[in-house]
Amino acid sequence: MRGGQWQVLRLMEGLRDRGHDNLLLSRKGSPLALQAQSRGFETHELTLLSVARWSRAHITHAHDARSHAAAALASPARLVVSRRVAFPVQVNPLSRWKYRRAAHYIAVSHFVERVLLDAGIAASKITVVYDGVPALPVSNGSEILVPQSQDPAKGTELALEGARLAGFPARISGNLEKDLTHARLFLYITHSEGLGSAALLAMAAGVPVIASNVGGLREIVEHECTGLLTENTPEAIAAAIRRLTSDCTLAGSLGAQARLAAGQKFSVDRMVDDTLRIYEALL
Repeated sequence: MRGGQWQVLRLMEGLRDRGHDNLLLSRKGSPLALQAQSRGFETHELTLLSVARWSRAHITHAHDARSHAAAALASPARLVVSRRVAFPVQVNPLSRWKYRRAAHYIAVSHFVERVLLDAGIAASKITVVYDGVPALPVSNGSEILVPQSQDPAKGTELALEGARLAGFPARISGNLEKDLTHARLFLYITHSEGLGSAALLAMAAGVPVIASNVGGLREIVEHECTGLLTENTPEAIAAAIRRLTSDCTLAGSLGAQARLAAGQKFSVDRMVDDTLRIYEALL
């Protein structure tokens, strides 16, 4: 389960809480499908036929490239597409055709919104909806955490190298909601990022975040207010770590301000309500 999958699950739960029926089409046996099934949601394997079968739903919402392509082919009446990635839209004829099929786009950040605008999507068809994260217990730990990822663009090794250079051990976490209770700092180092929901999760736990100065991360981590932004070099990362480990007052202030921002701007309820308003406008 990566950030995008958690957002789908939280959106489904929020819609259900507000009285809306929704079902999930996803890769068979995927972690998202298993999580949804365990929480009582109807799930089906994502195929062109399954999308076509449910194309009469009031809203069809595609959350990744594969589901976007399947939905574009099935031509549902009201297709909403979420775009979370920061890389440019491809310019080949098939991609242009696919991107003309959606009724509306949800961009996970203003950075991603600009990517869509550069691809020729009309501004009237794009709405920015930030990710939502749950309120977590305030951390009171001593560990430096790095999120687990096999994506080479995420910079895991660079984060670990920066921590080693600073003289501190860092731990890779595959269960952030659990491990953040033991965290002192959170390193989110990446070469490309649409937003960074893992950084938001750390902020919700009041953990000071050191994040790469790239993409949508600049919209959630306000430098020297809700965290520190760093260049992607071991030396810069190490300097940021040393600064926060030696200045407990600054680290505490960043963590408190980050937790406040997460509750006010990046809550699950806000994400669900903003998405629901888009659905209602299309209906």
